[in-house]
Amino acid sequence: MLSCPKSVVGHPELIKNTGFPPKDLPTGRQAAGMSSCTVSKYMLNHVYHIIATLGFIGYIPHAPGTFGTAIGLFAILLTRPGDAVLVLLSIPVIIVGTVSAHHIEKVLGKDSGHIVIDEFCGYLVSVMFLPKSTGYLIAAFVLFRLFDICKPAPINRVESTISGGTGVMLDDLLAGVYANICLQVWRVMFG
Repeated sequence: MLSCPKSVVGHPELIKNTGFPPKDLPTGRQAAGMSSCTVSKYMLNHVYHIIATLGFIGYIPHAPGTFGTAIGLFAILLTRPGDAVLVLLSIPVIIVGTVSAHHIEKVLGKDSGHIVIDEFCGYLVSVMFLPKSTGYLIAAFVLFRLFDICKPAPINRVESTISGGTGVMLDDLLAGVYANICLQVWRVMFG
């Protein structure tokens, strides 16, 4: 972790240059006026931005959350990971996503629609411990989006009571749990 002085956090160059499309790193006179710590923090903010928006999928004009979920669907469709692998990969993705969402929410605003790492992670939760057949994966996609959009209780209270990256991620993780429970019940009854 960087040990930058507190004056670097919230530095105007870091805030204004975190937008989309990302600007190049400062060079010449601009770079000469910035400490190496500031440049490192600047680069770290861009990494957070790329993670939180899934490589800028979050900037698709219509339904960016659905596209973020679709990235999760295609990743699982292409790789068909086992449950152990999915859990082991999901844990660090959720942690890094939470940290990234926390930092970028300060720039983009509370639970900005551009932040879509939460939809990606929520979808991963929705398919855990289920068959990775196309039918289950598509059903998980539909149910996850339904719960994410409708936000039944207690999901609807999470965003207003928990702030920062944790609040951004938690409502989608709960929507993933709801979708997963529905599909687990379906599997037991009809599978």
